[in-house]
Amino acid sequence: MKAIYRTSSRILLDERVGWHVVGRVVEESSVFQRARLEKTSYWTGGFRHGRGFSSESDGKGSGVGKVWRFLTGKDGEATKDEDGTAGVEHIDHSGVVEPHNGEADLVPSSPEQRYREVLSIPVTKRPLFPGVIMPVMVRDNRVIKELVDIRKQGAQAYVGAFLSKEAENNNGDANHSNENASQDDFIIGGEAAGDQQPLDPDSLYDVGTFAQVHTVVPHEEGAQLLLLGHRRLRKTGVYELDPLRLSVAHMKDEPYDRNDDMLKATTMELISTLKELLHMHPLYNEQMRNFIQFGADFHDPSRLADLAASLTSGDAHALQLILEEVSVPERIEQSLILLRKEANLVKLQQDIGKRVEEKISKDQRRYFLMEQLKSIKKELGIEKDDKTALVQKFRERIDPRKDSIPQAAMKVIEEEITKLEALEPASSEFSVTRNYLDWLTILPWGKYSDERLDVQAAREVLDEDHYGLSDVKDRILEFIAVGKLRGSTQGKILCFVGPPGVGKTSIGKSIARSLDRAYYRFSVGGLSDVAEIKGHRRTYVGAMPGKMVQCLKATSTSNPFVLIDEIDKLGRGYQGDPASALLELLDPEQNSTFLDHYLDVPVDLSKVLFVCTANQLDTIPGPLLDRMEVIQVSGYTGDEKISIARTYLEPQACLDAGIPKGAIRMDDEALKTLVDDYAREAGVRSLKKLIEKVYRKAAFKLVDQNLIQVPERKKQEESESNKDEEEGEPRDKSLIPESNNPTKSLEGQEVVYESPLLTVTKTDLNDYVGHPPYPSDKIYQNETPLGVVTGLAWTASGGATLYIEAASVEKGEGKGSLRATGQLGDVMKESTTIAHTYARRLLEEKDESNSFFSDHALHVHVPAGATPKDGPSAGCALVTALLSLAMNRPVRPDLAMTGEITLTGKVLPIGGVKEKALAAKRSEIKHIVFPEGNKRDWEELTDDVKQGLEPHFVTDYEELFNIAFLTSD
Repeated sequence: MKAIYRTSSRILLDERVGWHVVGRVVEESSVFQRARLEKTSYWTGGFRHGRGFSSESDGKGSGVGKVWRFLTGKDGEATKDEDGTAGVEHIDHSGVVEPHNGEADLVPSSPEQRYREVLSIPVTKRPLFPGVIMPVMVRDNRVIKELVDIRKQGAQAYVGAFLSKEAENNNGDANHSNENASQDDFIIGGEAAGDQQPLDPDSLYDVGTFAQVHTVVPHEEGAQLLLLGHRRLRKTGVYELDPLRLSVAHMKDEPYDRNDDMLKATTMELISTLKELLHMHPLYNEQMRNFIQFGADFHDPSRLADLAASLTSGDAHALQLILEEVSVPERIEQSLILLRKEANLVKLQQDIGKRVEEKISKDQRRYFLMEQLKSIKKELGIEKDDKTALVQKFRERIDPRKDSIPQAAMKVIEEEITKLEALEPASSEFSVTRNYLDWLTILPWGKYSDERLDVQAAREVLDEDHYGLSDVKDRILEFIAVGKLRGSTQGKILCFVGPPGVGKTSIGKSIARSLDRAYYRFSVGGLSDVAEIKGHRRTYVGAMPGKMVQCLKATSTSNPFVLIDEIDKLGRGYQGDPASALLELLDPEQNSTFLDHYLDVPVDLSKVLFVCTANQLDTIPGPLLDRMEVIQVSGYTGDEKISIARTYLEPQACLDAGIPKGAIRMDDEALKTLVDDYAREAGVRSLKKLIEKVYRKAAFKLVDQNLIQVPERKKQEESESNKDEEEGEPRDKSLIPESNNPTKSLEGQEVVYESPLLTVTKTDLNDYVGHPPYPSDKIYQNETPLGVVTGLAWTASGGATLYIEAASVEKGEGKGSLRATGQLGDVMKESTTIAHTYARRLLEEKDESNSFFSDHALHVHVPAGATPKDGPSAGCALVTALLSLAMNRPVRPDLAMTGEITLTGKVLPIGGVKEKALAAKRSEIKHIVFPEGNKRDWEELTDDVKQGLEPHFVTDYEELFNIAFLTSD
């Protein structure tokens, strides 16, 4: 609440209620009485002159004379009222009012007769009450000119102040006069009159206030009027529209009995509320003091009601109702209601202020006490300052390990600690040095964890976590056995390469568990910033060490097990080449002095065991691949997938779905169909998702069909607890037998069903997981057409059968040509050309009269066309397809082949023997042709992979020709 008080003026200025002249308002028909003014002659003190309110002060006079000259804007000039009667003329320096002919009286005589028509001045936000001074902004130049002309003639100007009806809905449109009169102590807030051109009479309330214009202050937007309310008006008609002049009737209060007990009681309650406000808020204290000093009559209910209403912050409509009320008892009752609301508002304001003050005082008190406590502890030596405490913390970290910390690192730590002691805590270098020391001292310099090199324990861990992968397990056990003989396992960087979902990352976890080493994994897939490996320079804001230093801090040991995932997907950007940065990290000859850019101190990583994973070797840079020992992790066979599903995937899916053990069972035929027709990839990731989907839908059926009853645990416990409390018995869960708690029997105790509640069969799979995406890889069931051969291909997700089709598109002498389609890569396109050349030569040797290749334009296609294909292993299949078309002889349907062909007909070895063998089994192929160089790879395969397959190993194509076309040769 904003207000300025001039105690010497005895005129109260308030932002909410405007100016208020406290005291009995003198009737306009009377003349100021000297005795009355002498009684209040202690109006002392000067007013600071505001803009436009008075002329230059002559330095003479004080009291009412100065007030009068300030309000009228004249100094020493005599004026008369419009009726010629003399008003208050002079106030001497002693404060006694003396009449003379220089100033106009505040109130004219006989207003009812003289002022039947008045200029209308609209006010907003709140009405003007009798006895209240209010500044009003007027923007109508014609109204301003008329009022100025009246004052120039020496007469008093009177207007009718009517509340605008828009004040109820648009209080924010009013302009406060304090924005434009900030230099005036008197004008703190005010009302802005509307600037409608012309003003609509219907937009004003019917009842207003007859007001005297004390001053007209020029303003940028018009003029500011200082209005003093005298009595109530009621508009009776429109005298003139532009400017708006209304015909009015002066209103008087209805007669009432001053001795009425109800009125007296209401008046006393109003005075009591005013006294209450006087004690609660200084604003009302000052107002009441002025009201008393100016001879206020607390026994006049009419004036008392207007005073109370003008002091409140009620809305415009409520105040207008009080202004329109001519019944004094009703008016004072309404004013009492508003005043009581004001008292409650002030109480709420005081409560809020008290709470805020208490909170501030509490926080300040706590702050002061904490500062005193710090000072006391510092004086007693109990606590040191922040810098000393930091230095002490860093020294406590390194003191027990001084012998194991390298000399170079110890030298840097001591230099940085000395530097920290000389820095001010407020400097920017202090935080940089503190963070640097924090990293240097927290690293596990020379701290190694005990390593368990037990081959038997490692075998148990690997068998427990993984099924199959015997060749991988044997290589890992060999690695551990060599480490046991040498005393440590450092010196080798292993790299597991295989398709997704075969368990490369989980194998790394098993190795860390078997060796009892701390496990740390980070992926470098898509990594393009060298700083992630080597760290940032300390000159950068927010600089941090690289991943390996972070690994040492996280594991608190210098010999953790670090798994670098997706090393074949390294990126390369403008920040450098991370693959080159890994050369130092993964080289056993260099990582003993690994230098991180942030630490700038050599770190020994030679005891760290690194294992990398990749899906393929082609994208790994040669120098990086040379530093690693590659272990191929091939895909799983169908039988292995079934065993993995039974042993690992189904129990986990059952647990995740909340199904008791044995409640649901998937029969063998359904699981085999799920493996063969739904999840043919090399890994088991898709199989795991499918099994989880089956068990989720099965769980839904159990609950939906009420095949299993699971009590609601929370509701049951709450109901039992409430029941015990009502009976007055405390609930002790330990006394309840477990057999009576079915929820605990399902959750706490393992429930096993002897017979399944629901069995998933092969015919149910369509409802659970939909139709199979791979019904069969074999396109041609009984026999293959001319020019069609089954090949074998390796993919990132395992092996696949690949059909190669050849057809003649045009015949004519000299039309021999070849066209290949099917998204073939450059290497496969070259193989197609080589196959075409060799097939022509071989056909000429076997049948000189056959000119098929010379007279036919051929088209070779490798479905599916949307799948990119590349590699040299399709050479033998391409030659066979072309010869089948040229010789008009189909290839046996149960044969698949793979191998690279040369121009001389030699068959070169290929890769992915296991994946291709698995693909052949899925397509029900019986005979497989491999190059002779892959015979060793075939012999390393397990018996379950070889079962049902008959391999043929060839060194040149003529051997394959006899197998493919079943010739006697």
